[in-house]
Amino acid sequence: MTRLFFSFLLLISTTITLAQDNYWQQEVDYTINVTLDDQQNTLKGNSSVTYKNNSPESLNFIWFHIWPNAYKNDSTALFRQLKNDPSSREDLNAITYGSISGLNFKVNGKPVKTEPHPQHIDIVKVILPKALKPGESTTIGTDFFVKLPSYFSRSGYSDGQFMVTQWYPKPAVFDKKGWHEFPYLSMGEYYSEYGNYKVSITLPGNYVVGATGILQNDEEREKYKSIGTTNNSNRSSEPVIYKGSSGNKTLNYIAENVPDFAWFAEKDVVIQYDTLQLKSGKIVDAFTYYKNKPGTIWNNSIDYAKDATRFYSNAIGEYKYPTVQVFEGPKNNSSGGMEYPMITLITVPDANKEYLDGVIAHEIGHNWFMSMLGSNERDHTWQDEGLNTYYQFRYEAEKGRYNSIFGDQLPPQIRELPLDQFQRATYYALSQIPMKLVIDQPAEAFKTSDDYAMASYIKAALWVFQLEKKIGRDKVDGAFRGYFREWSNKHPQPADMKASFESTLGMNLDEWFAQLKKEDPIK
Repeated sequence: MTRLFFSFLLLISTTITLAQDNYWQQEVDYTINVTLDDQQNTLKGNSSVTYKNNSPESLNFIWFHIWPNAYKNDSTALFRQLKNDPSSREDLNAITYGSISGLNFKVNGKPVKTEPHPQHIDIVKVILPKALKPGESTTIGTDFFVKLPSYFSRSGYSDGQFMVTQWYPKPAVFDKKGWHEFPYLSMGEYYSEYGNYKVSITLPGNYVVGATGILQNDEEREKYKSIGTTNNSNRSSEPVIYKGSSGNKTLNYIAENVPDFAWFAEKDVVIQYDTLQLKSGKIVDAFTYYKNKPGTIWNNSIDYAKDATRFYSNAIGEYKYPTVQVFEGPKNNSSGGMEYPMITLITVPDANKEYLDGVIAHEIGHNWFMSMLGSNERDHTWQDEGLNTYYQFRYEAEKGRYNSIFGDQLPPQIRELPLDQFQRATYYALSQIPMKLVIDQPAEAFKTSDDYAMASYIKAALWVFQLEKKIGRDKVDGAFRGYFREWSNKHPQPADMKASFESTLGMNLDEWFAQLKKEDPIK
């Protein structure tokens, strides 16, 4: 029996080693300059991406996402999805369209041909003048002009606030399964190559900006920290508001080894700033940016951001980035929140502080299950949303016997239970929700956003909790820590996660992973 057990471990270890030896991923490094016209709600800029081919194949072309065109008319894949979803909360009659134009792709400074995608206007094929061989790099640049939509489906402008996401030409992922040149969708998120970013943003001087990466303008950065420290120390007083200067300013950002870059801008917001120290001694800068209005529930938002970063770091693996940021978004959208590397946008009503805390934790948690573990969210949404929801529920329970799904509907006798009993009681209640849905299916296969949320978030979290009941929380965390060590800053597929878990736990998980493909309820 012992000999068979160790043979099994050796087989798993050998399989993982071979998988890692054969693994490769592309590299993309960006330089982007962009100017915001806050009167016309437009962006004008240029981008240059150095693309390194680490694959074993020669490439004759590269697919690019030009996702602002997803907002161009009501015939795009984005609009078709929203119109066909009876549970969609987007008011398509109230939106203003957006688009991208002025593209003039050059490779190593010389103009090249492009070809439109046969189905989708938010994808374009850039034809390379000569094949890009394995190990070679090339530089692809273009100008661009973006007309931002009124804010919906994560991007646009609203009441003087700008949510700049899906905004620059971006190479699609090329991996061992080929190209992933999918159109932008609201129900279904991303799969992006890792790279380094140098981004310069020019805009009027009275805006506060939160962005992926580290602000390189020393004076501006220290002003944010000084104002944010004052507001953090005097939460019950009238906040100090950043006023900026007349004319334009250019802010420069650097972000290393991230899969995306997003930024948010607004005037007259409250800045909070603090630092947190992780177990290794690493210091992380934490910022929150929120609206200056009476009765705000954001006064303690900096604490929520710090608590979440510390919780996920302890459970899964240390936060790799130098800063964590949270930006309050407009209230004309009930999406809850949207994550990007090092920064998240939160769009929740002023319900209660526990709910805000939970949403901030969930979105910050995506720095692990999206940014640092770059799985294919379009094909395997649960690998991001479900794993993250499992940890969000634990965070909420440990902080205050709260669950964001049930909110104030949880009776007092449930909230007073010991932690392990509280978790079992809430998961039992979740298991009573009808969810005859397959967890592991492509995002576009879900018929409604409600089905998408139930399967990818709730049912997948139940699936992880089932393993916790079987082997214990400490072993589950150990499996996730092993997974994080092996696959951070890479593109793990479900099979990679399974092999990693089996290696750490020393057990076969065929039966557990098989549930991802079944409609049966998780019990």
